[in-house]
Amino acid sequence: MSKSQVSHTIDMCSGPMAGKIFQFVIPLMVSSILQLLFNAADIIVVSRFCGDEALAAVGSTSSLINLTVGLFIGMSTASNIIAARLMGERNFEKLHKVVHTSILVSVISGILLAAIGITFAEKALKLMGSPDDVIELSTLYLRIYFIGTPANLIYNFGSSLLRAKGDTKRPLYIITLAGVINFVLNLFFVAFCGRNVDGVAIATVVSQVVSAVLIIICLMSDNDHMRLNIKELKIHKKELLEILRIGLPAGIQGMVFSFSNITIQSAVNSFGKNTMAGYAAANSIQGFLYVAGNAFYQANMTFTSQNMGANQWDRMKRSMKLNILFEVIICTALGIIAFCFATPLLGIYTTDAAVVQEGITVMKYNCLLVVLCGLMETIMGGIRGMGYTIMTMVVSILGSCVLRIIWVASVFNIFPTTDVLFSIYPISWILTSFIHLMCYLVIFPRKKKLAELKNVDV
Repeated sequence: MSKSQVSHTIDMCSGPMAGKIFQFVIPLMVSSILQLLFNAADIIVVSRFCGDEALAAVGSTSSLINLTVGLFIGMSTASNIIAARLMGERNFEKLHKVVHTSILVSVISGILLAAIGITFAEKALKLMGSPDDVIELSTLYLRIYFIGTPANLIYNFGSSLLRAKGDTKRPLYIITLAGVINFVLNLFFVAFCGRNVDGVAIATVVSQVVSAVLIIICLMSDNDHMRLNIKELKIHKKELLEILRIGLPAGIQGMVFSFSNITIQSAVNSFGKNTMAGYAAANSIQGFLYVAGNAFYQANMTFTSQNMGANQWDRMKRSMKLNILFEVIICTALGIIAFCFATPLLGIYTTDAAVVQEGITVMKYNCLLVVLCGLMETIMGGIRGMGYTIMTMVVSILGSCVLRIIWVASVFNIFPTTDVLFSIYPISWILTSFIHLMCYLVIFPRKKKLAELKNVDV
């Protein structure tokens, strides 16, 4: 194994774990923040140069984008789980097949999603109740954005494969470069060329293509068993079925979760342009806080999967404990800081006092209490790492998605205020976290006992 290769890999199955978790998490946090800057740069630039109608137009597309892309992002999660487990088992022949199947799946899925998104963008926005004064701009932004979905999925599948071996640094370098390109092109198209939402959409697509090309180069240049050879791209049936078995439940969960957010977005739309713009800005800020919880989710899932492959059950339990501890401390601190500086943070997106006030109302629930969301994700990561994606799907759909839809249709319908609407965020996070934890406490000892019996039988 070469020196450069060692620097890209984390040994998750031996040695002290806390430092390795942060070695994994910190580059992932930074890269996720930079990836969020794609959308944040869009929002800030259109707000400053194009006005609140353009801001509302871009912001109102996020839930729909997450809904359509969510299924395939779930598939990339499956690639991470399977590849990490195979590395722990040292089953490199199957790992090679998973890598090549995953990348080809990302290409095919991206092309299919682009065609669907471009064709049905306007109809989907109308179903969401997008106001007449923003739907034309929203449709334009969405159609251009979907052109970049093949590149978007290639990057997500590729970075998931790299994370399986602990390589979170190179995705960080790629996103840094792509983020700079995105921001520069935003300014060029909007400030200098006078374009509207189409300019920021084009900038996003270009940056996504750059990130996809670079992630492929990383995979092709590796000298280990995860090396990609374009000539060997092939759908291996057994590996595809395993990716579908693990990835489809995760993807369906993401889609349904996004659908529940679309339900909330539709309710937000009923309050008008100011609330829509404030919600978009507050959600952008919450996204930056969410990356901390999501990073510990990714860490717990990957560490759990590798150590399960290596039959290291005590390390799996320690991964859960440490990731929960770190998530609670960091996300609590970030949530308090963000809410204390809510006004200046929202001021980055808009100078309209009414929009800022609406954004503060949203941040009271989705930013100050973001630790609850991270806790839900982190516990779920340990369960998914053991391969139980159907269970996490069912629990998350019932605890977060169905509950939110029922809340909007019942409680919010009776008390139609923004406080009542957004209070469902912490309520759903607490309920889902509790159920996930109960599931883990039942699953883990049973799974461990079955593994021990299997080893005795052998």
